[in-house]
Amino acid sequence: MEHPFLIFFAGLLAGVMNSAAGGGSFVTLPVLVFAGVPSVIANASSTVALFPGSFAGAWAYRHDFVPFEGVSIRALWVASVLGGLAGALLLLFTPVTTFDRIFPWLLLFGTLAFTFGRQAGAALRRVVHIGPAVLLFGQFVLAIYGGYFGGAVGIMTLAVWSLFFNANINAMNAAKTLLVGSMNATAVVCFVIAGKVWWPQALVMMASAVVGGYFGAHYTRKLPQDKVRLGITLLTFLMTAAVFYRTYR
Repeated sequence: MEHPFLIFFAGLLAGVMNSAAGGGSFVTLPVLVFAGVPSVIANASSTVALFPGSFAGAWAYRHDFVPFEGVSIRALWVASVLGGLAGALLLLFTPVTTFDRIFPWLLLFGTLAFTFGRQAGAALRRVVHIGPAVLLFGQFVLAIYGGYFGGAVGIMTLAVWSLFFNANINAMNAAKTLLVGSMNATAVVCFVIAGKVWWPQALVMMASAVVGGYFGAHYTRKLPQDKVRLGITLLTFLMTAAVFYRTYR
C-alpha cells in the first residue's frame, strides 16, 4: 500500500468533518484516487471506510425518531435500500474510464449541494409542497445517487424532506442518518461481494475515521458552526479543483 500516512490522515480528517457537518467523502475519495486507487474502487473503498460512522450516528439518534405524517419511515427505508442497491449496481457496471471523466463533475455537484443545499431547500419550501408519492420517488432517486456516489446526499435529503413536512432538525437528522446509513449499507454489501474494495486502504481509513469522528464530535461542537461549515466548504472546493486539474490538465 502506497501513501499510508496520507490515507490515514484523510480518514482522520473525514471523521472530523462528518461529525461536525458532513462532507467527509469529499476528502477520502479524491485522496484514494491521488494515491493510485482506480476511481470506481476508490469510490467503493471510501464508502466502506466511512460506513461505520453513519451506522454509529444512526444508533446515537435512535431516541429522536418521530413519524412522518402521510408516509412511514418503513416506506422511506424500503425506497432507500432499493435505490442504494440500484446506485451501487450502476457504479459496478460503470467502466473506470467513464467514471474517471464524470467523477470531477459528481464531486462538483456534491460540493455545490453541500454549500447551497439548505438555502435552496428553504427557498423552494416557500413555493413548493410535495405529497407522499413524490417524496417516496424523490427518496428513491436520492438513494440511487447515494449508492452511486453519495457526496452531500444527507444535505439533499433534508432539503427534499423540508418540502414535505416541518419538523425539528433533530427529528429530521435522526431519520436522515438512518436512511443514508441504510443506502450505504446496501452499497457496502454490493461492493464487498463484487470484490471492489481495496481492504488495506479501506481499513486504515476506517480506523482513522472512527478516531476522527470521536474527537471531532467532542471538540468541533464547541466551535461556531457557521465557521466550521465555511472551513469544510472551502476544503471541498479545493479538493474539487484539484481533481479537475488532475483529470483535465
